[in-house]
Amino acid sequence: MSVGEGAGERYLSIDAVRGFAVCGILLMNIVGMGLPAFAYIDPVYAGGHTGADLWTWAVNNVLTDGKMRGLFTVLFGASTVLIADRAAAAGEGPIRTHYSRMFWLAAFGMIHAYFFWWGDILVCYAVAGLFIFPFRKLSPWILIGIGAAVLTALIAKGLADASTAEAVRAAALKPGASAAAVQAWEDARLLIDPHASMGQDEIAGFTGGFIPALKARAFLAMVMQLGYLPQEALAEAFAQMLIGMALFKLGFFTLKWSTRNYGLMMAAGYGVGAPLTAWLAWRIAASGFDPMLLNRLEVWEAAPRPLIALAHASALLLIIRSGALSGLMQRFAAAGRMAFSNYLMTSIITTFVFCGFGLGLYGQLSRFQQLGVVAGVWAFILIWSKPWLARFHYGPFEWAWRSLVKLKAQPFVRPRPGLAPQPA
Repeated sequence: MSVGEGAGERYLSIDAVRGFAVCGILLMNIVGMGLPAFAYIDPVYAGGHTGADLWTWAVNNVLTDGKMRGLFTVLFGASTVLIADRAAAAGEGPIRTHYSRMFWLAAFGMIHAYFFWWGDILVCYAVAGLFIFPFRKLSPWILIGIGAAVLTALIAKGLADASTAEAVRAAALKPGASAAAVQAWEDARLLIDPHASMGQDEIAGFTGGFIPALKARAFLAMVMQLGYLPQEALAEAFAQMLIGMALFKLGFFTLKWSTRNYGLMMAAGYGVGAPLTAWLAWRIAASGFDPMLLNRLEVWEAAPRPLIALAHASALLLIIRSGALSGLMQRFAAAGRMAFSNYLMTSIITTFVFCGFGLGLYGQLSRFQQLGVVAGVWAFILIWSKPWLARFHYGPFEWAWRSLVKLKAQPFVRPRPGLAPQPA
């Protein structure tokens, strides 16, 4: 998500893939935005798991869950290299520029997490961004090697954690289990098989007024930031950003690959990654979404995710290269240039739609019905971004972020034909 890339040459291909990703990520985020948090993992918990709801879960599980976020993150890494190069060329100091950007990104992310969307990814990006910068000059294959090693280690850790959770549960269910064993399972099940009362509390909070919703969101944001981020999300983002840096250096996002190589990436993602994920999803559904099996197989689903994410990008890049669907690609590119604003505006809109101080639809829409909200937000993103950029240099939040990084208000309104340009 290169947000505020600034002046200089822009790559329509990068912008369009980013716009596609910022739209696609909503297909999964919408579940946590409008249903109790654990429904994101287990459709039995909330949102429906039969009929159209089951198919919605299945298709998203195979094609979007973790893939759109991964694509978003890979692009963040690619843009880190691009922005550092531009800052160096402009004599602005790439180190200062990068770390100032990460500081303000974290500030935006904290506001976003606690006031709009507890599943915020910006804080994660800001923290991971602190560590990736020194790696930017390494060779692409070293970057890919490090990234792949970290992702592999995360899978190994996840499988070990799953085995530990199974052992803790078995100990708690034994006749005469000690109070300590029972409590250990109660602590562990929060992210594996939470009590229904937790979801009921979330519904009560989010359908209440502003303060109850704020409290409910703050609890989930803290679970996210103190639990999921340090244990998995930061390492995953770090690895994916390194891979994004490498792919940018290799010309993947700038259409420098041959059609054959993009085709091979699609074959790997759609021919190997997607069928493997579909088989794992089938096993999960066939088990009736058994919590322990779901917890274990979800770890295995992480393995083919990068292949599917890059297959999506490859398909889009080939469309751009061919010149087909040029109008839609231009819309995606405009949305990508305003990815920061569109990501935040998505949360602002859905907060109004779902919370009690807005339309109050939290917990009311099934997984399939939520797709109507997704379609509405997509229409907004694709309709407003292009005319906005015809009138303004940046999206509103890109402009604010860039101005804070520069410690100076940046040009915002584009001069109309025949008028003198706006002073900087």
